[in-house]
Amino acid sequence: MSEVQSVQWFPGHMAKTRRAIQSSLKLVDIVAELIDARIPVSSRNPVLKSIIGNKPKIVLLNKSDLADPVYNRQWVQFFQGQGAYVLEINSKTGAGIKAINAVVQEACREKLERDRKRGIVNRPVRAMVVGIPNVGKSTFINSFAGKACAKTGNKPGVTKGKQWIRLNKNLELLDTPGILWPKFEDQTVGMRLAFIGSMNDEVIIMEELACDLLECLKALYPSSVCERYGIEWQETMPATLEKIAASRGCFNKGESLDLKKAADILTDDFRGGRLGRMTLERPDTQGE
Repeated sequence: MSEVQSVQWFPGHMAKTRRAIQSSLKLVDIVAELIDARIPVSSRNPVLKSIIGNKPKIVLLNKSDLADPVYNRQWVQFFQGQGAYVLEINSKTGAGIKAINAVVQEACREKLERDRKRGIVNRPVRAMVVGIPNVGKSTFINSFAGKACAKTGNKPGVTKGKQWIRLNKNLELLDTPGILWPKFEDQTVGMRLAFIGSMNDEVIIMEELACDLLECLKALYPSSVCERYGIEWQETMPATLEKIAASRGCFNKGESLDLKKAADILTDDFRGGRLGRMTLERPDTQGE
């Protein structure tokens, strides 16, 4: 296992963010959890499950356009089986975003009915958006809110700094900072988060990350690498990365191969979907 897989994330604001989410939870009716459709398990913060508890929840499979459509459908069924509402979305293009309003109303139907019986009408549903860093949360909120977004400012009982965003008369969003857990129990989780760019590339040895990615792609989508770079798989992943470097003209001044540049090309191609639509985690082989 390479060095990149032992990279940890220890931001000082972690515990503070967790406390903020816990305090915010009392103010909302529903939680929208944004995860990356390519790694639906690894891009979920296991801490969030214990924090959220029994609140109604929508799982948003973001970047579903980059994920394998066969497995998108399987993951939808998987999360539905756990009692969550699920939608496939693309924050950048806005695909699937319009369906969220109706799903929120359905998920909160019992609460809205209780409100009506108590004479509370026209109060918008309050939702909290959670997700790990770089999963596309800001893009999602901007896409969802659009130009009609009106910041509602501080509300009674809400500490200064919590930002409510009024989407329409029926829905308000509370944004939360991205939260990663302080230590990965499974080093594969850290590796997959690095694949999609949720960790700082500057603290990662990119050549090793690229070799780990190649190992994964060889097992799941072997033809994609061959077709993209016009190469054949070699006996080792470093040798395969060298072939990619030669194929893409990645050379240093002394005519030696520039493996760092080749590694950057490979990871960028994967993250941008240029290797094809890929899902690295499958419901039939993964637990939560």
